[in-house]
Amino acid sequence: MFSIYHQVQSQVSVIELYVEFKQLPLVVEEPDPIKEWEGYNSESEEEFDSNYEIVDSNEGRDHVYSTRLTLSQNHSKLNSDTIAEAIKSLVKADPSLKIEEVQSRFNYMISYRKAWLAKQKGNKIAPDVRIFNRVFWTFYPCLRAFKHSKPIVQVDSTNLCGKYKGTLLVAVSQDGNQNIVPIAFAIVEGETSDAWYFFLSRLRKHVVTRDGVGLISNQHDSIKSAIARSSKTMREYNMRYQKLHEQGEIYTEWLDKIPRSQYALAFDEGYRWGCMTTNLVECINSVLKGVRNLPVTALVKETFNRLNELFTRKRAEAEAQMNVGHVFSEFVITKLQAYQRAAGNIQVNCLDMQNEIFEVREIPIGVEYRVNLRQCRCDCGDFQVDRIPCLHVFATCANQHLDWQVYVNEVYRLDEIRKVYRARFRPLGDPTTWPVYQGPRMIPNPTFKRVCIGHPKKPRRCRICGGNGHRCSRCPQDVGSSRGGSVASAPY
Repeated sequence: MFSIYHQVQSQVSVIELYVEFKQLPLVVEEPDPIKEWEGYNSESEEEFDSNYEIVDSNEGRDHVYSTRLTLSQNHSKLNSDTIAEAIKSLVKADPSLKIEEVQSRFNYMISYRKAWLAKQKGNKIAPDVRIFNRVFWTFYPCLRAFKHSKPIVQVDSTNLCGKYKGTLLVAVSQDGNQNIVPIAFAIVEGETSDAWYFFLSRLRKHVVTRDGVGLISNQHDSIKSAIARSSKTMREYNMRYQKLHEQGEIYTEWLDKIPRSQYALAFDEGYRWGCMTTNLVECINSVLKGVRNLPVTALVKETFNRLNELFTRKRAEAEAQMNVGHVFSEFVITKLQAYQRAAGNIQVNCLDMQNEIFEVREIPIGVEYRVNLRQCRCDCGDFQVDRIPCLHVFATCANQHLDWQVYVNEVYRLDEIRKVYRARFRPLGDPTTWPVYQGPRMIPNPTFKRVCIGHPKKPRRCRICGGNGHRCSRCPQDVGSSRGGSVASAPY
């Protein structure tokens, strides 16, 4: 459950954006001086030219002089530190630099391991470049809408299908007329624990500002038994549990490992408001299906446009119903009309008028229920789950000449539903009119780039000369050496 916290509210319609990025490591430390030169095997005609300082400590003093040497492709001194120092300026100018570009500039074949180590090593950060990792956004009307919606939040994810891989996380709530109210979005690398923490922590900090909110996800959506659907009372739960046990103990043993509050309304303490699945958020995922292939900026703008259309339409519908004299939502009116027709088959007996406790009996079934109007409880469970009078409460109010409207939760009133959509979206204007951005340059994460369709191309690579298109058994540089043997040493 979400706990209470404070939020500073704004009076303008803005987009709340929270971007998480990876910092780009660059090597700036100098390599250690080479004190001793060791012989090496020349295994390629493509050589790497470098200047080194050689220190001679003979005769009690140091003599430092420069010399120009050539290093082979696999020389031990040509480690990741040296490579990182050589390409430092290139990576700083273009963090998405590819290995092929390094080859074209230095005429040197760098291995993947050395390239990875060279990128990981370093102790300074490029101040003007950031790699996009995650982003969370919401809108001011969504912040205001949740204050007047049901205190439930459903979260789910859907995969992006654009140029870059990623996952779109969505959080929605519900108004008093069973309508979906989107409240927050995020784009992350996938459904990892870190990504969900990034999304839920910011959802809790910036959107959910009240206590007692129920969070519903598809963590246990695989429960397909009827026990996970309508066990609103202890009696129903025990009956369905026994039927499941008769099918096999393995089913009940598996079910016992899950807290009952996560799959049975009889134990959820009313936090679910009758919602047993994530169908709400799955509906909004289907609505956003057409925008999942858009870039990040276009996707954020499209959610802005679609939510603006949704809020405008729902606000007009609520105002139209209020203008014709309706007080409650269509969902409540439909239910109460059905209860009114069936109330004639309910027999009501007053047990404790002072504490408003009654006993009702369904005729001709003969099932008895206890109704406590003061505590807003009924043995059928519908009263405390939906927060509207159930059939037995409605019959009790009719028998005792009580006003049933006082037992309807405020969230179902039309004036409260109108408040959900009262805040309006403000035009963002053309980007050319926005203030000049002074922050770091944001680039896409190259590791998120989607692989092209088809079998990946992997050219042959020789481990002797480092060239592509042939293997070591057919290397032209392997002349004079025995097959399967080592390459002959060459003087330097």
